[in-house]
Amino acid sequence: MAVVSIKNKLRRGNLLVGNAAFNPSSFESIATATGTGSSSTITFSSIPSTYQHLQIRGITRCTTTTPEPGNTYWDITLNSDTGANYATHRLNGNGTSATALGLSSQNVARIYSLGSRGSETNRIGVCILDIHDYASTTKNKTIRAIGGIETNGSNSEISLTSGLWVNTSAVSTITITVGSGNFATNTSIALYGIKGA
Repeated sequence: MAVVSIKNKLRRGNLLVGNAAFNPSSFESIATATGTGSSSTITFSSIPSTYQHLQIRGITRCTTTTPEPGNTYWDITLNSDTGANYATHRLNGNGTSATALGLSSQNVARIYSLGSRGSETNRIGVCILDIHDYASTTKNKTIRAIGGIETNGSNSEISLTSGLWVNTSAVSTITITVGSGNFATNTSIALYGIKGA
């Protein structure tokens, strides 16, 4: 929460001297999409290049009732590129054990532990995902995400994931594909632009 100085009315992120002013309008909503129950993909297109970074926030369920190790994941493709130009690294925990995974030369960036199955009533997966310097034309694009699902049982997980798209093109389209079944109707995914450094 921002702290406003009584003396000079300056807004600060915290009380440490020298911190830049915190501006709540640094995040701007670009678009929001909801699941239909009949489609496995959600696409954000014509993304403006006027921000520094992008952030996606999602609450998700999928329609499948089939047990799936690792719970549901998202597959991310940028600018409709399905070539072997992605890498993913994951650190995953379930309260009992931790696992790690690294994949290169993939045709998607895979983000793990994001949405419960349709058979798991009222259990929702959540995720916050950042795409850094998405509008740059000189950098490969990096993704970081934290996601998790609480099932009140053995399938509960949390996952930290990093992704890489080996391409210097500015990102104008993001396609999110659920790992199994379709996005349920109580899925909501929002795209935000982040201003500043």
